[in-house]
Amino acid sequence: MFMVTTNDIPGYRITNVLGEVMGITVRSTDFGQGFTAGFRALGGGEIPEYTQMMYESRQVVMSRMWAEAQQRGGNAIVAMRFDAGSIGTFSEICAYGTAVVVEPVGAPPAPPIVPQQPAV
Repeated sequence: MFMVTTNDIPGYRITNVLGEVMGITVRSTDFGQGFTAGFRALGGGEIPEYTQMMYESRQVVMSRMWAEAQQRGGNAIVAMRFDAGSIGTFSEICAYGTAVVVEPVGAPPAPPIVPQQPAV
């Protein structure tokens, strides 16, 4: 499965657009990390505790977005973006994009995918 920031994937054509998908998380550091990071901030420079938290957060939201795209029947995400913010002392990370079905250029067209309705 592809996940790209572009609106298309060279060598592939989009055969079905399944809609926006997203992954979101709100995280904080534990007391020890926050305490250590506070002292590091006094000296300036990178704060590894927060860098690691942000890296892990991005992996989590991409995984959640990917799962939503697969659940809808997609095999790619185009126009993927990240957004970040803070809520008080917490960090919010969101990844979003458009779930699509792609096939290699030159392959015979696949029949359209009909979205499944949730069971009632």
